[in-house]
Amino acid sequence: MFEQTFKNIDDILYKDSGADSELDYIGQTSWVLFLRYLDTLEERRRDEAELEGKPYTPILKEGFRWNDWAVPLKEDGTPDTKNAMTGPDLVNFVNQELFPYLAGFKEAAADNPRSVEYKIGEIYSELSNKINSGYNLREILDYVNALTFGLQEQQHELSHLYETRIKNMGNAGRNGGQYYTPRPLIRAMIAVVKPQVGERVYDGAAGSAGFLCEAHAYMRQHMEQSTENLRLLQEETFYGKEKKTLGYVIGVMNMILHGIETPNIVHTNTLAEDQRSITEKDRYEVILANPPFGGKERKEVQQNFDIRTGETAFLFLQHFIRILKSRGRAAVVIKNTFLSNTDNASVSLRRHLLEGCNLHTVLDMPGGTFLGAGVKTVVLFFTKGEPTKHTWYYQLDPGRNMGKTNPLNDADLADFLQKQATQEDSEQSWTVDIADLDPDTCDLSVKNPHTPEEAPLRSPQEILASMQELDADTNRLLNEIKEML
Repeated sequence: MFEQTFKNIDDILYKDSGADSELDYIGQTSWVLFLRYLDTLEERRRDEAELEGKPYTPILKEGFRWNDWAVPLKEDGTPDTKNAMTGPDLVNFVNQELFPYLAGFKEAAADNPRSVEYKIGEIYSELSNKINSGYNLREILDYVNALTFGLQEQQHELSHLYETRIKNMGNAGRNGGQYYTPRPLIRAMIAVVKPQVGERVYDGAAGSAGFLCEAHAYMRQHMEQSTENLRLLQEETFYGKEKKTLGYVIGVMNMILHGIETPNIVHTNTLAEDQRSITEKDRYEVILANPPFGGKERKEVQQNFDIRTGETAFLFLQHFIRILKSRGRAAVVIKNTFLSNTDNASVSLRRHLLEGCNLHTVLDMPGGTFLGAGVKTVVLFFTKGEPTKHTWYYQLDPGRNMGKTNPLNDADLADFLQKQATQEDSEQSWTVDIADLDPDTCDLSVKNPHTPEEAPLRSPQEILASMQELDADTNRLLNEIKEML
């Protein structure tokens, strides 16, 4: 039922003149979906307060609650279709009254950026309603009203469908791809890092919060089921930052659908923050991230870092090393050119990583892992606090060309996970002694010693000499035939 509902909403948005891409579809669905979720949250909190004999003050005032404007109800609790706004009246209310009211929560709750009130203000001060037709919006509201967040199975289905929409958004091109990392890869990264209850998990380039959502699922599955552990997961475990407005909104909504009521995601440019003011209390035990490919940062942002470079991913890697606790574990996706670039910044950053962290594993990903992004990537697994002595490499080869119709799956990574646990050498894996690296370049290139090296290309002089030798052999053979005749 839920899947058909999302398809119906997409069909309506496709017809509307204001939404013209997958990015718009998920952004517009998200702001409506968030308010439907908020209605469910208010209802649950009201019921809990009644059970405890306490008064409850709703987050939203009368007139702006879901059943006041989106789907008004009759006295018997059924939808009051006769008095429900539609057409221009509905769009005017949303644009001129609802969004400004919700945006005001940002200032009102400025002292508590982790509260649901602040999240409301942040979302509705950054997003805008792009659904131009009030008749289309009325249909969407009715469809979303049919969605329920009550049962765990329903929430699981909703989160799965939302993830599918995020994936489609990434496949649609433009800047959407930066928000989506294949979930099988994320799960494999988490399986290596093994976050534990009581540790804090951080992603400074959170995007759609896929790393945080999957880490939440992993930790729930592997922890002792207790009230305190559940509280820790809800309130004090998952932290993220995201620069892009749409990414922030999607990340918040995605975490909510995965069971985290008030996500600790902050809408900010992580790299613009003062890196040198990071202290022990700011650090995290676990970092999981895939910083954007190919981004460039301004000169003033680069001043925050000891190794100055315009490459966004390289700045993020410095940030992750600095904000990771001693003995903390990290898994970070980065372009494979990081391993071999010869510019001063790349060499300095590799040396910084090797000297301050144990880079114990490098996972080399095949081309096509990231749909729509023509880049080769590796995953760096490291622990902070001790220098690297040996690095184990694994070259992933699924045995097929990766693409939209045959994307990465969990089975593709099973052999990697099995061998990584013991750092086993094989045709696809090997160990490099860091002492053997060129100290001037610290080149960490992926060079599988089990793969025969291709013969080097010959120079033009060598080719010409070979041709002359072949001509001489031919002439000699012709002369021998003439003599025989």
